[in-house]
Amino acid sequence: MNSPLLDIKDLPEFSKIQAEQIEPALDELIKEARELTQTLLDENTEYTWANLIEPLETVDNKLSRMWSPISHMNGVVNSPELRDAYNACLPKLSEYSTEMGQNKSLFKAIEQIQTNADALGLDDAQRKSLEDSIKGFRLSGVDLESDKKKRYGEISKELSTLTSKYSDNVLDASNAWTKLLTDKSALKGLPDTAIEQAAEAAKQRDAEGWMLTLEFPSYYAVMTYADDRELRAEMYRAYSTRASDQGDNEALDNSQNMEKILQLRQEKAQLLGFDSYANLSLDTKMAESPEQVLQFLSELAEKSLPFAKKEYEELKQFAKEEVGISDLQAWDVGYVSEKLKQQRYSISDEDLKPYFPVDNVLDGLFELVEKLYNVKITQNKEQESWHSDVRFFHINDAQGNLKARFYLDLYARQNKRGGAWMADFCSRFKMVDELQTPVAFMTCNSAPPAGGKPALFTHDEVITLFHEFGHGLHHMMTQVDYLDISGISGVEWDAVELPSQFMENWCWQREALDMFAAHYETGEKIPDELFDKMQAARHFQSAMGMVRQLEFSMFDMRLHMDTSIKTSQQVQDVLNKTRDEVAVIHPPTFNRFQHGFSHIFAGGYAAGYYSYKWAEVLSADAFARFEEEGLFNENVGKAFLTEILEVGGSRPAIDSFKAFRGREPKVDALLKHSGLAA
Repeated sequence: MNSPLLDIKDLPEFSKIQAEQIEPALDELIKEARELTQTLLDENTEYTWANLIEPLETVDNKLSRMWSPISHMNGVVNSPELRDAYNACLPKLSEYSTEMGQNKSLFKAIEQIQTNADALGLDDAQRKSLEDSIKGFRLSGVDLESDKKKRYGEISKELSTLTSKYSDNVLDASNAWTKLLTDKSALKGLPDTAIEQAAEAAKQRDAEGWMLTLEFPSYYAVMTYADDRELRAEMYRAYSTRASDQGDNEALDNSQNMEKILQLRQEKAQLLGFDSYANLSLDTKMAESPEQVLQFLSELAEKSLPFAKKEYEELKQFAKEEVGISDLQAWDVGYVSEKLKQQRYSISDEDLKPYFPVDNVLDGLFELVEKLYNVKITQNKEQESWHSDVRFFHINDAQGNLKARFYLDLYARQNKRGGAWMADFCSRFKMVDELQTPVAFMTCNSAPPAGGKPALFTHDEVITLFHEFGHGLHHMMTQVDYLDISGISGVEWDAVELPSQFMENWCWQREALDMFAAHYETGEKIPDELFDKMQAARHFQSAMGMVRQLEFSMFDMRLHMDTSIKTSQQVQDVLNKTRDEVAVIHPPTFNRFQHGFSHIFAGGYAAGYYSYKWAEVLSADAFARFEEEGLFNENVGKAFLTEILEVGGSRPAIDSFKAFRGREPKVDALLKHSGLAA
């Protein structure tokens, strides 16, 4: 086969990848991996790292280098052909993964290596890798009876198809809704940048006027600034009913997908001997039990709810007296909040935007990272990619050696999944005579350039970029040479947000902002007066934001603890009950948030959404050390690099945290950073 996917020597040649090449390439590489596994098991009786683990990691690495660009393109340049090829491959990957995880001979061989670890002179990282592998086998059903093994495989295969379908429906429902306005006055209240964006969107679709879409920058602008209450209500309904029984297209309704996903997850957990999927999910996380997680979330709720209720009462009062809205609805909250924020602090997101032109933000982000970790980041403009918006960069160490490379895809567009994420093309991995350096894909969905101006970010978009870059650094700065514990691999899921949330803190520091916040026309820094307003407004409605995240986290955990759920109405009941306890905003009955909650139904956060809050305790506490000892204290930066970023999954996350902080984590810094400390 002459395929650009079969042996990617350096970087993927995106322009050469054709949908029809994908399935044959995958078949070929899975066949190769199966044959190699069998050969290795047959040829040896005394197993070692060199004669078993390393060759298996090498063949896995090759497979992952073929699949990761496909998986990534499916999210960022989705097309019917690519989607069909991608979805056709999912059951095959699932089957292969289950087959490997249930291979008793392979399991025994790896157990033998673990038993002989001392004699083989294995280092701590190798031992952690073996420990993770053994647990992985058990969680793949290696110990099950053959009929149960078979059922496990069927469940895994079906889940991979259903979660992908769920994600496709959300994307298609988002793409399907547009609203063309031919009278500009309907956009009254919207900032110029948003109006230019809408004109650009219409032009792209060969229409005259202003086009609103459910891409986040467009939706957010209307919900925050549009004076037309009817327009806000219409858009809110479209967004909050995507892919649901309340949406426009029955074929895209995620109700059944959701029901089936939950039932299959519970069945899988019980096959493996767990009480619920929540217990199974936590088996590989820092948190010890679903009850401990709910306790943690309840304590945060207890501390934040009184503040949140007060914030919401103030908002309702303000809506009535100042905006003339006596019945505050969900589609008014963003709009009225923005008005209250402007009245109270004389600041709006739009005031800050001119200070965050894309190139400055990137330069400042890179300068910060260079200063903290003694590296150099440079752009390579020659490298081709999947879209003309994408930029490509190298990271070199102080001696000029290549450490890592990354792609950056910043703007929202049609056929691109919403949200922001970091994914990897390949991880750091030492093969016999060569070192593979990590390559990351980093994706955001900010508003693209329009009206002849550079792309101007909101402060929130800057924070999102820094967040994803934190994940990227965790992946790219690793010094671990073994594939399944290198970078973020092997890091407990509830600690994986530590480096990303840690990076967000810099977006509030004057010293860091001065590196990148400069007016796109005049080059001036953020004036002191504006900076002071920004700091004053930092905790505006932070308790409302906190309880909203707690609502999602509790809903997710309870959903996966409940083994009786059969219908989407029961899913709604769990959500309603959770809202009664912790929410201050009660959305209208047509709202179907759960039908678009891709994090838990199509991402890796099932019974793990609490990780954001759990890791925020770690990240706030870690950043507090910089505040105590100096933001650019060389020793603290070096310690964060060596104790957190470089060690990847080579030891338990709590050990890494304690090595950096010198003690167990405390919740105080999170409450202080959220403006909720007493």
